[in-house]
Amino acid sequence: MANELILIVDDEPTIVEVVSLYLGREGYRTATAGDGDTALAMVARERPDLVVLDLMLPGISGLDLTRRLREHDAIPIIMLTARTEEADRVVGLELGADDYVSKPFSPRELVARVKAVLRRTQATAAPSEDMLAVGALRLYPATRSVLLQGAPVNLTAREFDLLAFLMAHPEQVFTREQLLDQVWGYTFASDLSTVTVHVRRLREKIERDPASPALLQTVWGVGYKLRGQR
Repeated sequence: MANELILIVDDEPTIVEVVSLYLGREGYRTATAGDGDTALAMVARERPDLVVLDLMLPGISGLDLTRRLREHDAIPIIMLTARTEEADRVVGLELGADDYVSKPFSPRELVARVKAVLRRTQATAAPSEDMLAVGALRLYPATRSVLLQGAPVNLTAREFDLLAFLMAHPEQVFTREQLLDQVWGYTFASDLSTVTVHVRRLREKIERDPASPALLQTVWGVGYKLRGQR
C-alpha cells in the first residue's frame, strides 16, 4: 500500500473531503489547507510528497503559491482549476506545475494522475542505467539529477521525466500523444498543450538558444526528438 503524504490545498470543503477519501482508499496519507499561507507553512513543516492545488484560493493564489514553491522546491504539483481557458492552464504549467485536472473532475482520474506523477518521481533506475549522456548533458536517474557542461540543471519532476525519456531514445521522433502516454502515463484523453509547455520549459533550461534549439528539436508535422550527440 502507498504511504506517501499528499497535501490537498482547496477552500471548498466538499472537494477536500472527496479527494481525501479517494486518496485514503489507495493508502495515501493526506493533509489539507484552505488557503495559500497555510499551505506554505505545511509544506515547510510536513514535507509532503505531492501537492494537489486549487488555482482559485483566498489570499495567495494557486499560481502565486506554485511560483513560490518552485523557487526552492521541486515537489510535484497537480493543479485543480475550474477555469476553461487554455491560457490559465498554460500559465500554471509554465510556472512549474507537473499536471492539471479541470473541475468538475473524476476523483478516480485525479487519483490516477497522482499515482502516475509519484511513480515517475520515485522510479529508480537499474544499475546499467546509472547515467545517460547526450552531448554536454548528463542525466542520473537514481538521483534524479541533471548536469549541463558540469553545472546542475534545476528541473521539475515532470521535466526530468520528459528529458530522461527522450535521452533514452536519442534521434527517435515522438508525437505529443506518444509522449503523453509514455511520460505522463495517461491512456485517457488529455490536453496536448501540457506536452508543448514542458518542451518549451525544457528548452529554456538546456538550450543555449531556446528559440533555435540544437538539442530538443521539433519535427514539423510529427512531434519532437532529442538529437543523439553522443
